[in-house]
Formats: sequence, structure tokens, C-alpha cells
Amino acid sequence: MAKSVNKVILLGNVGKDPEIRATPSGTMVANFSLATTDRVKDQGGNWSDRTEWHNLVAFQRTAEIIRDYVKKGSKLYIEGKIQTRSWDDKTSGEKKYRTEIIINDLSLLSGRGEGESSSGGGGYTRSGSSATFDQRSSAPAEDYGQSAEITDDDIPF
Repeated sequence: MAKSVNKVILLGNVGKDPEIRATPSGTMVANFSLATTDRVKDQGGNWSDRTEWHNLVAFQRTAEIIRDYVKKGSKLYIEGKIQTRSWDDKTSGEKKYRTEIIINDLSLLSGRGEGESSSGGGGYTRSGSSATFDQRSSAPAEDYGQSAEITDDDIPF
């Protein structure tokens, strides 16, 4: 059998506050949309932004993190896979389809309590089965450079 890959990487902003629910078995599920924007040139040579909306789904601990830290306008980095569900519409009887991104890894790029903008504050990363929260304050680069003493012996070339 030939090898195949189903991987999606997205960097964008949350369109509205996530919807959080629990399945009958108690599994937490988060549903929300993420906007990504491409800059394209039209036939007249004018640049315009084209926004694509993605439906995202997260389960278990990732859904809890989304519940606690993600809101409308949050900037996220997402890794996941594409999945299409189908069902029969109860009223019309016709088959309906929905393509979603199932989140495997999530990084919050907005600072705590921020919407659209990011100040470079602490970030939350969720990957696989472990999660970490980086609470270090982001010191300006010049402060770090002043405090670190580097000699010629430290340079590898």
C-alpha cells in the first residue's frame, strides 16, 4: 500500500467564541471556526485579501484548553488532519457533508486576555498528550544581550 499523508497547518484568528459540549460518554468537544487570509492580485493589478474559513474540532484535554483560553479574535497555530463527516438531513432526507480540521496540536499565540493582537506574552502549547504553559515574561532582546557575557571562546567558528 502506498504511503499517504493527511496533515493541515493553519495560522489564523478565531471567528467566534468556541462552542463547548460533552458527549454522552463525557468526552469534551470544542467546535469553532478559524480564518486564514491570503493576499491576491486581481486582473486590474490591485491587491485584496481573501479570507478562508475553516471548521475546527478538538477533543478531551485540548477542548478544555480551548474552553479556558480561546475566544473570538485569538490567534492560533493549529496542526491537524482533514476529516469529512456525512449525515442524512432529518427534514429533507438529503445527504449533508461537513469538512473539518481535527486538531492534533495547538499553540496559542495571543497573550492572555487578548483578542486580535499579540504582545509576545506567555503562550500556551498543547501537543499530543502533554501540555505546558510558558509563564516567563518576555524581556526585550537588548536587555538579554546586555546581561549575557559572550567571549570569542563562545563563538564556534
